[in-house]
Amino acid sequence: MAAWRMLAGRLGKALLLTAAVAVSTAGAASAAEKIKVGALRLASHAPSFIAFERGYFADQGLDVEFEYFQAAQPMAVAIASGDVDFGITAISGGLINLAEKGAVKVIGGALSEEEGIPGQKILVSKKAYEEGVTAPSFLKGHSFGITQTGSSFHYMAHKIAEKEGIPASEIPLKPLQKVGAVIGALKSGQIDAWAIVPNIAETLVQSGEVMEIGQVADYIPGYQVTTVFTSAKIASENKDLVKRFLAAFSKGAADFNAALVDKSAGEDEAEAVLQLIHKYVSADQPFEKVAPAIRSGAMRINGDAALNLESVKDQLAWFQSEKMVSDTITIDMLVDPSFVETY
Repeated sequence: MAAWRMLAGRLGKALLLTAAVAVSTAGAASAAEKIKVGALRLASHAPSFIAFERGYFADQGLDVEFEYFQAAQPMAVAIASGDVDFGITAISGGLINLAEKGAVKVIGGALSEEEGIPGQKILVSKKAYEEGVTAPSFLKGHSFGITQTGSSFHYMAHKIAEKEGIPASEIPLKPLQKVGAVIGALKSGQIDAWAIVPNIAETLVQSGEVMEIGQVADYIPGYQVTTVFTSAKIASENKDLVKRFLAAFSKGAADFNAALVDKSAGEDEAEAVLQLIHKYVSADQPFEKVAPAIRSGAMRINGDAALNLESVKDQLAWFQSEKMVSDTITIDMLVDPSFVETY
């Protein structure tokens, strides 16, 4: 009888322990917070893809779903409406206008132009090149492709014109809504020029239908190309969520930089990161074709999502000078600098 009571006691404790583990496991699973992250299928968005694939978001208790866009401004609208929680893309006039309305906030930095690292390239169609557009100084009178008025492409085109002493009105802009449409128009000679991240640029140049004529960094040194942003509500009311998101994103950025920018992680890691990125970028093309361009065109992603605030201020000032946003909007309306280091 005593042996039976001892066995029953042990079984009871085992059942209680099993139940406790089950409850704990269920609680941990249910604790994962579902969020949507805006992205473009570009290598510059690799930190998000790496953080997802390697469990860095999960480690922060985040269950991430990606929402894909073709341009920056629609992503800003999705953030403001609450359809997407976090976005990583270029500053646009639409984003700034939403910030003025108290809808969105820039909370960190991502892709940057950095001296000594291949950056965004200025491209022209083969037709334009053969007509004499062999350098940015010859862009006068030639069309420049952009996704939308007030996009980063618009900003780059005007900055190039400004430094070359060309009136901005004498480089006609052609809004084509989607990156894919700009690529098609450039290759076919329907537009004369464009500027884009190096992995896309190099693929286009290799096609023989597009020629490289310059570097964006020569015209906008230190350019904070993309930023991390969220809704103003999340930034003010859910700071813990922002910190967890940035922690996971930053870990993905660190892997990307070590593998492909600093090349300090070894060839096996570089190959692993390239394979991972290819799942999201140009997945319809063979890895052997895509990987060399991603590798050679890798640009710095700011460590710990640090933000080049001076570059953001310059972008804001340009949008204001072009009357695309109100003169009354301040940098504090656009940026919440409390989450990352700024410089």
